[in-house]
Amino acid sequence: MKLAIASDHAGYALKEELKKAFPEHEFIDFGAFSEASMDYPDTGYPAAKAVACGECEMGILICGSGIGMSITANKVPGIRAALCSITDVARLSRQHNNANVLVLAGRFTASAYAIEIVKTWLATPFEGGRHQNRLSKIHQGESK
Repeated sequence: MKLAIASDHAGYALKEELKKAFPEHEFIDFGAFSEASMDYPDTGYPAAKAVACGECEMGILICGSGIGMSITANKVPGIRAALCSITDVARLSRQHNNANVLVLAGRFTASAYAIEIVKTWLATPFEGGRHQNRLSKIHQGESK
C-alpha cells in the first residue's frame, strides 16, 4: 500500500520509526526531515492532498499533540483524519468513519504503541451500511 506520511519536528522521530516498522508499505515522505523547528501545515497539508487526490491510498500524520495535524488535514475536502491514541479508537475510526488519515501525537505516544495503533488502523476495514449514510451527509456539506 502507498501511504503518505508527514510530521513536524516533534513527530520526526516517531515518523522515522514507523517507516522502519512497516517495510511492506511504500511511504511517500512529505517531511519533516529533521528535528529542526518547522510548521506542521507545511508537511501535513500536502500529505493530506496526496491522499485526497488518490496519489496515496491513506496517510499518517504526526505532530506534538496531533491536534494541529488533525485540523490541517481535515481542511482538505475528502479527508477524514482521526487523532487516535489507543488501538480501539483507531479500529473504530476505520470501521465507522472510514478514516483515510491517521494522526498520532508524537510527544505522547510511545513508538511501540504507535506501531500497534498503525497495525490496527491499517488492518481494519470500513463497515459501510449506516456508517456510509453518515459519511455521505458529511461529504454533501463539502460541495455546498
